[in-house]
Amino acid sequence: MNTPPLSSLSAAFPAARPRRLRRDAFTRNLVREHALTSHDLIYPVFVLDGANRREAVASMPGVERLSLDLLLPVAEDCVSLGIPVMALFPVIDPSLKTPDGREASNPDGLIPRVVRELKSCFPQLGVMTDVALDPYTSHGQDGLLDEHNYIVNDTTVAVLVQQALTQAAAGVDIVAPSDMMDGRVGAIRTALEAAGHIHTRIMAYSAKYASAFYGPFRDAVGSAANLGKADKKVYQMDPGNTNEALREVALDIAEGADMVMVKPGMPYLDVVRRVKDQFGMPTFAYQVSGEYAMLKAAAQNGWLDHDAVMMESLLAFKRAGADGVLTYFARDAARLLRQG
Repeated sequence: MNTPPLSSLSAAFPAARPRRLRRDAFTRNLVREHALTSHDLIYPVFVLDGANRREAVASMPGVERLSLDLLLPVAEDCVSLGIPVMALFPVIDPSLKTPDGREASNPDGLIPRVVRELKSCFPQLGVMTDVALDPYTSHGQDGLLDEHNYIVNDTTVAVLVQQALTQAAAGVDIVAPSDMMDGRVGAIRTALEAAGHIHTRIMAYSAKYASAFYGPFRDAVGSAANLGKADKKVYQMDPGNTNEALREVALDIAEGADMVMVKPGMPYLDVVRRVKDQFGMPTFAYQVSGEYAMLKAAAQNGWLDHDAVMMESLLAFKRAGADGVLTYFARDAARLLRQG
């Protein structure tokens, strides 16, 4: 049955006055199509080794790298605010970075230790970990290099599988492969099942673009200097492509992803919408470091209302079809939502 065009479903003016539904707050609240809640938010954090360590990220005002002891109160705050998941990103000591990124699979490494402590102290808080090698490699790439400095796929996937297994053994709830290697979701899913980690969820960075918006993040994890003038265009997606994103998402779903992600967020809302419409899967977007830095800088200069643009930008993800958003604004947004 064909759906009649929208114009044929509406009365003509003056019988139809759309402004009637905007007249007062209670009516606007009553007919609002999309809403943001604290349960829609995932909070990314940067964790350091050591104790009582706190380092500001200059390109991300308000964001800090924290040692585990200082991260625990942040986790407690997330629980109290109703934020369901915290996503961990490691800041690895340069002495541990190698061409093969082997520290990523160390069961006593930074991330496994942090996961164990968080799950021990806050079992009700979901913990998500990044499956990628760029924080661990001396060259700053997400994979291993051949003699021509090309990122090799299958050898990298084997290392990523070991990284994911190490994280799952530590008790993480969600592993999130962000590397964009072909076939890695299927390999990780097979390995998790074989090891008995049947409840470990996979949130795949399925449509991750080779974006210029990642700069502050690379500063935060310390991979920018290692990467130098190199780029990641041979594995991350071309910003001009959307049909390709649907293919990537379809492959990850077929390989066993429980949730899919589009990254970056606001410049790719059209991709979020297409993914949600096409697959109906739990779909997430990452409001990345560059997006956060832009809004922060504009607000600090008095050009934009900080809280208003923060909340409007997050609502845009929900309107586009995202079920949730990874955002450095998560705690600030959750506090505002609590105030009503």
